[in-house]
Amino acid sequence: MIELALLGGFVAATIRIATPILFAAVGELIAERGGVLNLGIEGAMLCGALAGALAGSAAGPWPGLLAGTAAGAACALATGAMIVLARADQVITGTAVTLGAMGLTGAVYRATLGAGGRSGVAGPLQTLGTPWVLSVAAALTVPAAWWVLYRTRWGLALRAVGEDRHAAEANGVRAGRVQLGATLAAGALAGLGGATLVLAQVGSFAEKMTAGRGFIAIAIVVLGRWSPLGVLAASLLYAGLQALQFLLQGMGLDLPYQLFQMLPYLVTLAALAGLVGRSRAPAGLGK
Repeated sequence: MIELALLGGFVAATIRIATPILFAAVGELIAERGGVLNLGIEGAMLCGALAGALAGSAAGPWPGLLAGTAAGAACALATGAMIVLARADQVITGTAVTLGAMGLTGAVYRATLGAGGRSGVAGPLQTLGTPWVLSVAAALTVPAAWWVLYRTRWGLALRAVGEDRHAAEANGVRAGRVQLGATLAAGALAGLGGATLVLAQVGSFAEKMTAGRGFIAIAIVVLGRWSPLGVLAASLLYAGLQALQFLLQGMGLDLPYQLFQMLPYLVTLAALAGLVGRSRAPAGLGK
């Protein structure tokens, strides 16, 4: 019975950890298949988390999820405007958006939910009573992304732009519009992931609480070889390793806990190293 309880707890923890990351990773997959390396996804998750907390305090968890999604899309709009319209460097733009989001969310948090008072916030944060609904929704984004990428004209145009923007434009594809749409979708899903973290898991907001989950989502897209099913498998792998390190710490093994915390990242890095030379990114990614 104890073993079954441990197994059940491990599976539940894996699903819980994977849910917000899967939202962000599927969004990043869509952006990268269109040639956009969206390093601003961490900032979009953070904006979604704060917007979810504020709206969740004022109106409840479902409006909070919608607000988080909208905030992530707004953050992605800034990224897309610079990358797609102004043709700015993707790495610099994404990094700047993430750093800006960290500063902005920190300032807004201290003025509302933080120690400085609760001005503008109607009441205590209302969390989602059925968090499994979001886990199901995250899982459904995988077949939805597959259908969009491989069974729609927009998905065909997106993949064409991701391989060769100029060739796609020569065939009548409006590359800028397609890339901007993909970037907005990525930001919306990342914002939903951030709001999920607050409203369905943690139950509160803290500065920089996403703790690099957006960057992990980028690594998961690479590990998943830029395919929806691969992204699902990579998300579950990372989440399972995170749940495993919690389980190992709880077993009271006489080892430094830092070794257990390193486990998910070491295995992920090893898996990424094993893919070198065997996986191919979209040819136009980052250009």
